Amino acid sequence: MSMKGQRFLLGRLGERLVKDGVLNDDQLREAIQKQKKSGGFLGEIIVSMGFLSAAQIKPYLEEWTGFPFVDILEEEIDRDLVMLVPKATVVNRIALPYREVNGRVYIAMADPLDIETIDEYRATINKPIVACLALSADLNEVIKRSYDDRDKVKNLINEMGESTTVLVEDTQEEEAYDEGQRAPIVRLVNSLVGGAVVAGASDIHLEPQENGVRVRYRIDGVMYEQMTLPASYMASCVSRLKIMGGLDIAERRRPQDGRFSTRDDTGREFDIRLSLMPTVYGEKACMRLLEKANALASVDKIGFMPVQREMFERFIHRPHGLILVTGPTGSGKSTTLYAALQAINDSTKNINTVEDPVEYRLSGINQMQVNAKIGVTFAAGLRTLVRQDPDVILVGEIRDKDTAEIAIQAALTGHLVLSTLHTNDAPGALVRLQNMGVEPFLVSSAILGIIGQRLLRSLCPFCREEYTPTLEVALAAGIQVVDGKIPKMARAVGCKRCGGRGTKGRSAALEILPMTEKLREMVLRRCSGQELTVQAIDEGMMTMREVAIKKALNFQLSADEIMRVFAQEE
Repeated sequence: MSMKGQRFLLGRLGERLVKDGVLNDDQLREAIQKQKKSGGFLGEIIVSMGFLSAAQIKPYLEEWTGFPFVDILEEEIDRDLVMLVPKATVVNRIALPYREVNGRVYIAMADPLDIETIDEYRATINKPIVACLALSADLNEVIKRSYDDRDKVKNLINEMGESTTVLVEDTQEEEAYDEGQRAPIVRLVNSLVGGAVVAGASDIHLEPQENGVRVRYRIDGVMYEQMTLPASYMASCVSRLKIMGGLDIAERRRPQDGRFSTRDDTGREFDIRLSLMPTVYGEKACMRLLEKANALASVDKIGFMPVQREMFERFIHRPHGLILVTGPTGSGKSTTLYAALQAINDSTKNINTVEDPVEYRLSGINQMQVNAKIGVTFAAGLRTLVRQDPDVILVGEIRDKDTAEIAIQAALTGHLVLSTLHTNDAPGALVRLQNMGVEPFLVSSAILGIIGQRLLRSLCPFCREEYTPTLEVALAAGIQVVDGKIPKMARAVGCKRCGGRGTKGRSAALEILPMTEKLREMVLRRCSGQELTVQAIDEGMMTMREVAIKKALNFQLSADEIMRVFAQEE
C-alpha cells in the first residue's frame, strides 16, 4: 500500500479494533511493539499473532482501504490465470490473479493502490481487472504454492516415463557425466530442490529403496515423505548432484561430501551441503539447505525469556571467559552463537572463528574452515587464532581434550571464547569437560556461563485450538495442577497456512547456567551432574522444560510437543 495509505490505515485501525472490543489494549500494544521491531502492516501482525482471524479483520480492512479483502489462503486458485503472467512479475509485484468472474479478472494484491501493477496486468491479460487486498504473508505463501516445484516433478516423471539410463558400478565416467547433464534430469533435480525451498524444508533425502526412490523433506525438525520416484532415476539424479557439488562422478563405493549454491525465483540464495552415502540399493543423497539471509538471527529472536536475555547479554559483553552452548544436533546451537557474534560485532573488535563447516559468511568476521585432510583441526585452528591478536574467538565445537584446553587457556588469558558441546543440559557440560580430561580448576575458572537448548515446533497461530487437557496429559507434560484445576492449553489442528501440519516454525526452549561461587566449589569437588543441576535450580535456573511449559501455557506449544522432545531424557 502507498505510504500515504499506510499512514492513514495504521493510524486508525488499532484504535477502531480496540473501540469495538475485538482487540484489547495489551494485544494492541504487543502488536505495535512487534511492528516497531520487525516492520510490516499492523493488521497483518495482529492476524499473525493469532489475536484475530482474517475473517474477523476483513470488514475493518475493507472499510479503511476501500478495497475488497480476500483471504487468499481459502480461495481456489485458477492455475490457468496464474500462467498468463510471468512468474517473476507475480513474485516481484506480490500480485496474483486468482479467479475470473463475468470476464473480469480478480487480482489479490499486497498493495491494491499500485496503479502501475494494475495497468501492467490489464495489458498482459487483456481483460478488466478488479484489485483486491490480501495479507502479504498469505499472498507470498500462495504464490509459492502456485508454482510449487513438487508438481513439476510429477509432471516431469509423466513426461519422461520410467525409461532412463540405468547407471551401474562399471558405467564409464563420460557416460555418467552425459546422463547427469540431460535436460530432463537437470530439471528434475532443480525441481526437487525448489520443492524443498517452497515447503520450508531444512533437508532433502533421496533414499534408494528396492522398488523406488523415496523423497523426504525435513520440515521443522520432522521428516515428511513427499513422493516416490522410479528406481531407475536415482543414479542419474546422483550424477547430476555430483556435477553440481564438484564430486567424483565415477566413485560410487565411498561416501562423498560436496557443496553448491542456488537461488529461488525471489532471489533468495541458498548454500546446499551435499552428502552421498553408498547403500545396498545405490547411493543415498542428503542435502542440507542453508538460506544465507536467515542465518543472522538477532538475539531477540532466539527465544530467551526476559531474565534469560539479560543474563545472556551480560555474558557476551564480558571481555574474557568461556561461554558454552549445549544440546543435540539440530537444536539451534550455531544460530545462538551467530546471534551472539552479531550482537557484539563492531569495528573495535577482532573476531575470529574456526568452524566445521563454515555454514554462513559473516561480514566483518574472520572465519576459518576445518580441513582434517591437511591437518587443520579445531585444535590446530584454535592455536593459530590465539596468535592472531583476537578479542573474540568462536570454536564451532569442542570435541576433544586438546581443543577444550586451548579454548580454556584462551579464555583465561583475556579472550572471550564461544563454543558448543554435545550434552543433554547445561550442568552436564561441566561434567563432560572433566570426563574429557580437563582439570576441574580450569573448568571452574574459565567458564562464564552455559546455555542449554532445544527446538520445539510452534503451533500455527491461525488454526491452533484451545482446550483443557486431561490430568494424565498435563502431568506427563510436567504441568503443575493446583487444587485439581488443569490450566488451558492449545493443540494442533491444521490449515492451509501450515500445510495441514498444525505447526509453523520452531521455538527455542533454553536454560542458562551462570557460574556462581557455589557451583565453582562443587566443580572442584567433582560433584555429579545431578547435584550440579539441583544446585543450579536452587539458585534460580529455569530448566528447558520449564521454559517450554511457560510457552505452552501461552498457547505457543502443545503438550504433545513437550512430551516428544523431553520424554527421551526422563
